[in-house]
Amino acid sequence: MSVLIFHPSTAPFVQQPARALFEAGLLDRFYTAIRDRPAGRRQRLACALAALGGYDLRRQLGRRAVTEIPTELVSTFPFREWVRLLSGALDRGGRLTDLVWEWAEPGFDRTVSRRLHAGLRGVYGFEYSSLATFTAARARGLKVIYDVPAPEPRFVQAMLNREIAQFPELNNPYHRHTEAREERRIARRRAEWHVADTVIANSEFTKRTYVAAGLDGAKVRVVPYGAPPPAPRDIALPSPPADAPLQLLWAGTFGIRKGAHYLLEAWRKNNFGAHARLRIHGAVTLPERLLVSLPPGVEFGGSIPREQLMDVYRRSDALIFPTLCDGFGLVVTEAFSRGLPVITTDCAGASDLVRHGENGLIITAASAEAIASQITWCLSHRTELAAMREFALATAHVWQWSDYRKRLAEVLRSAGLFSD
Repeated sequence: MSVLIFHPSTAPFVQQPARALFEAGLLDRFYTAIRDRPAGRRQRLACALAALGGYDLRRQLGRRAVTEIPTELVSTFPFREWVRLLSGALDRGGRLTDLVWEWAEPGFDRTVSRRLHAGLRGVYGFEYSSLATFTAARARGLKVIYDVPAPEPRFVQAMLNREIAQFPELNNPYHRHTEAREERRIARRRAEWHVADTVIANSEFTKRTYVAAGLDGAKVRVVPYGAPPPAPRDIALPSPPADAPLQLLWAGTFGIRKGAHYLLEAWRKNNFGAHARLRIHGAVTLPERLLVSLPPGVEFGGSIPREQLMDVYRRSDALIFPTLCDGFGLVVTEAFSRGLPVITTDCAGASDLVRHGENGLIITAASAEAIASQITWCLSHRTELAAMREFALATAHVWQWSDYRKRLAEVLRSAGLFSD
């Protein structure tokens, strides 16, 4: 008896549950949209054609590598995802890409639903891409496991609307486009939730947002994401010059939802550029007016490969992640794996792993004053901040992806997916 797991992406939060099932001897197949096949003739041809148009498809596909389970247990349904990638390369406003996504996810789900068979004990799916498969599985008497990696949609929507009240330019055509479709998308997610036997949440924060929305919290089990393999101690704990400027790192999308505008406000008002540097790696989605006349010390480095980013973690003094709403925030555990303390908010699910004053600092979300206060503390307590590196690295050792998989297997056992 085995379990089928499926999702259009191959992100770590998808591959790690698949590996947990594999290690437990339960994995039937992992269905996804596209996986990286660098030696494949079709992929090489597609990458060459894309390069002629100035699009780095090779880099995009490199993020789709399946590394956690044997590839013979992976099946792909690529057509809809190729359409989505093409639309993303051509679409500047985002609305076309969103429409393609709305078409592609349920289509992928319907395709998977036709792959159920008599040897299955259960199915493991993720939000928005699972309703048809869950419904078909329920009709067969299979166990249904639902993974929700993001906070409850109306919670996110309310947060964004509060920010739009301050920044009307955020109420752009793309926002109006998605807002008009949000209710039916929420209805689909609610239907998936109600069909599920067990819901997996990545943090207490994620769970709270769903319970506050009136959904059944009794079926939720919290399994926090793990850290990547920690760097050796002598690499993760460098000794930078005492008189060097404070090096703060931002990793990931630099946008409203992540609290980027509050960080820039704090930086401007307090002239932190005189004594600190803020290095930003990731896509920039802030409104243009917030990026005009950037204050000194703020540097944009663009998106970089994960291996390179891991080295930047090691060479920084702290990761700053003032998110307004994140189910988890994998950048936190990545930073810990390189001995980097984290400044984040109580609206990041990964704050479950942060011990204030020990391996990082917890601040109030949506507060430039709170951000400024902690940067000021870091500037005047360089020795104490450096001492946090040891505890950050220890946190990564205590809760790795292997610990996540072990805990998830225990949850799946309690959900009845293991044979007696």
